[in-house]
Amino acid sequence: MATKKIEKLRRKRKLRVRKRIKGTADCPRLSVYRSLSHIYVQAIDDVSGRTIAAASTLPKDKHLLSGNNKTEIARSVGMLVAQRLEEKGIKAVVFDRGRFLYHGRVKALAEGAREAGLQF
Repeated sequence: MATKKIEKLRRKRKLRVRKRIKGTADCPRLSVYRSLSHIYVQAIDDVSGRTIAAASTLPKDKHLLSGNNKTEIARSVGMLVAQRLEEKGIKAVVFDRGRFLYHGRVKALAEGAREAGLQF
């Protein structure tokens, strides 16, 4: 019973955040997904419906990341996606935290992207 209520609240939070955010080619939406073991981020152009850049803690990106705990690794994922966007000439994004609170790993990812030169 409690799980259904939590999922309903998360769904409402996601819709509330997303109705205010739209990404374009010049200023894409930086969408974050956090699971128990991994964190994923992708820059999305909502006008054309395509992903511009992405990064995660999955094995293909693991050798590019550094850190001892999940929060430090999330910060390095933010830096990695900022670096990939900078290579494509994008300096500003709209941050979409989705259903996740701006706290912990989500906050660390955003701060890492800002440190690498990305503007929110």
